[in-house]
Amino acid sequence: MSLSDPSPRGGDADGVPSEASAGADQASVPQNGGRRQAVDPAVLDELAEQLQSPDIAHRFARDYAALWEQRQRRLTSAVEGQDHAAALDAVISLKTSSAMVGGRHLAFLAGKLQAHIQAGDLHSGQALLLAVADSGRATVHELRLGYLLKKKS
Repeated sequence: MSLSDPSPRGGDADGVPSEASAGADQASVPQNGGRRQAVDPAVLDELAEQLQSPDIAHRFARDYAALWEQRQRRLTSAVEGQDHAAALDAVISLKTSSAMVGGRHLAFLAGKLQAHIQAGDLHSGQALLLAVADSGRATVHELRLGYLLKKKS
């Protein structure tokens, strides 16, 4: 995903894979022993290159990880409370920031949840909250133990 070209093959304007391209895009996420990685480190490397600052990319990833629980609570509360406007704001924020740190699967799930919210179907969207939470925890875990830890040294 490029910041200068926000629509990768089959993705939407935010650079998040559409359902039609999800299989192809998910296949491009690095594998680790047959398991899809939660974070594509090349995305953060590209962000650092585009910003001409590895420090800014590192801080963005660190802040993303630090804000995960707050984002998840905000999204869950809005969806479960049937607050359409707050849910839409929370899910778009999550989708966009997740794509920027290389959390492609999480961004994809957030995009699916966004579609439910935009359709006014927050009840069906609730079914995705557990998958979003699991993917978010995996994304933050990989950021902390992979990208952030390696970049400190």
